[in-house]
Amino acid sequence: MIGVPMADPRDLIIDELNQQLDAFFGAGKSVQIIPSGVSADAPFFGTNSHQIKLRAERDKLAPAVRAEAAKGVVASAAAKNLGMHIKRVTLIAQENGFKFAETP
Repeated sequence: MIGVPMADPRDLIIDELNQQLDAFFGAGKSVQIIPSGVSADAPFFGTNSHQIKLRAERDKLAPAVRAEAAKGVVASAAAKNLGMHIKRVTLIAQENGFKFAETP
């Protein structure tokens, strides 16, 4: 309507929230205190299919990397012998619980 002042949008929101609170508590519901870090609706942030695929590839390479470690070589020599990057070799060793010889 022309000439009629509009209501403040904040007041409309506050009124709507108050109505919802009255309806919530009027229905006999109560407030729950949820501990920090707990949520039933949060998405699962874990491994995804790409990470699972990469881990499967590393698991296939693990026997060869373990054989190099059994020879008593350092990680850099094992990586060179296998044609891999040293970070990948050390990650495979870490995931599978074996170690390379220490650098002399």
